[in-house]
Amino acid sequence: MSKNQEYAEKYVEYAMDQMRRYGIPASVTLAQGILESSNGQSQLARNENNHFGIKATQSWIAGGGKYGLYTDDKPNEKFCSYDSVGNSYEHHSQFLKNNQRYASCFKLSPDDYRGWAKGLEKAGYATGGKYASSLIGIIEKNNLCKYDEMVIAEMKAKGQAFGTEQNSRTISSDIVDTISSNSKESSGYAVVDGNYSFPVKRDEFMLMTSPFGMRKDPLDSTKEQMHKGIDIQTRQDNVLATENQGKVVAVNQNAHTTGGKSVTLEYQRENGDKCQINYLHLSSIDVKVGDEVDAGQKIGVSGNTGTRTTGEHLHFGVKQIAANGTSRDIDPAAYLAEIGQKGNIQLQALSNGTDLLAKYKEAVPGKHPSIDTTLSPEDWMKKLLSSEDSGVGMSSGDPIMELITTLFTSLMALAVQIDGKSEEEKMQAATDSAIKKQVDLSTLMPSLNECRLSIQESGKALLQMNDGKNNYTHELSAAEMNRLQAILGDSGLSDADKQQRITGMVNNALLTQQVSRNYEQNASQQENQNLQIR
Repeated sequence: MSKNQEYAEKYVEYAMDQMRRYGIPASVTLAQGILESSNGQSQLARNENNHFGIKATQSWIAGGGKYGLYTDDKPNEKFCSYDSVGNSYEHHSQFLKNNQRYASCFKLSPDDYRGWAKGLEKAGYATGGKYASSLIGIIEKNNLCKYDEMVIAEMKAKGQAFGTEQNSRTISSDIVDTISSNSKESSGYAVVDGNYSFPVKRDEFMLMTSPFGMRKDPLDSTKEQMHKGIDIQTRQDNVLATENQGKVVAVNQNAHTTGGKSVTLEYQRENGDKCQINYLHLSSIDVKVGDEVDAGQKIGVSGNTGTRTTGEHLHFGVKQIAANGTSRDIDPAAYLAEIGQKGNIQLQALSNGTDLLAKYKEAVPGKHPSIDTTLSPEDWMKKLLSSEDSGVGMSSGDPIMELITTLFTSLMALAVQIDGKSEEEKMQAATDSAIKKQVDLSTLMPSLNECRLSIQESGKALLQMNDGKNNYTHELSAAEMNRLQAILGDSGLSDADKQQRITGMVNNALLTQQVSRNYEQNASQQENQNLQIR
């Protein structure tokens, strides 16, 4: 019996269990385990029960997940450590299921191992070439597809359907589900404790795109305005009531008003004061005036409605109304810090690397948070890209996405350094780049009218250029990204040297696009002339 077959027989029940739960062919899971773990003999597999090379994200670590340090693309990278091999298989399935890059695979039949193998390669699961052919070769040489047929026949006979709800993890009593212990509800970052809740659920932190206080008018940068709330980055999130016994006192369903669709909740205080909470720019509303709500109850869905908004977010405002009727707007960060302490909610509210709740938790008069100098703009950007708010699954253990993330952040750091921005401006630039998934490289390319690197939802890295006459788009290949990262990571090069070499690469990409466009135009003109002659 070959080593591949020994591995398959040892772990086939795990793979078949995952097929029932997620619809991933057992043959493909086994082939990946064989390939990624060297038949279970790699150091990572032996020491950490990690059979799929999945790296530890910040949310994994923050939730108490264990990890080991190993050298991969660079020294001392963090890889997930599991209590059992079964947990490694379960996390691998969750990684594929929750990563948009692999969404097309889940549209395939659970026994289409060839389609799955090609889909994984196309989505960039591994940076090495011929990944699909390697998986297919392992499957067919060892007849692993028989396990797919066994699962399908079994489920058909029992009248069962694929899915995690229909198929719980039942194999092997030694499995301790550390995956679920790292979930939102039990990670220590739970949003709701029964009596108090933050306005949106998050695993690590809430991203604040605009704090309370004076700011530049987002619709007119020549003016300043008082921002009477905080803006929370959202992506069609459920918005939640923050305390028990709240009363809905106002609902606006008109999307074309200043704050768009909105809800106002009111909480009565023992001293006769009232606290009003305002939720603006919602896409839909689930409550009506007069309703009573409790902490964690859904009151609507975040959106981008209203005439004073430049993108989706939740404007969260807090107003204190005294018993005599006088009112004042207060910093929502103070309110969130208060209910966070009462409810033991450990979630941070981060704005440009600073926790806005910190100064209210510390309660030190006159002390204000400053830029966290322990977190560089590059690290802050990586933190944002790996968070729930990124929307693209960056830094999630996928080798291609890891490369793009590193390249993206390194280019941003070089651009703001050459531009001579202050530390605060650098942090803001990192926030803007992460939210837009776009780095402005105009500083590095002064010869161009416009130059930027953007990341698409599909995970592609696109170089977008304007030479003053035309716009050009160039998709970076893995080789180009590796070369760029080698330049950026070379400590022996000065910033000026790095800029010069990057300029050369960008100019080459631009020249290629210009030549291609000229060829297409000439070919089109020649075709038109031939048609006229005929």
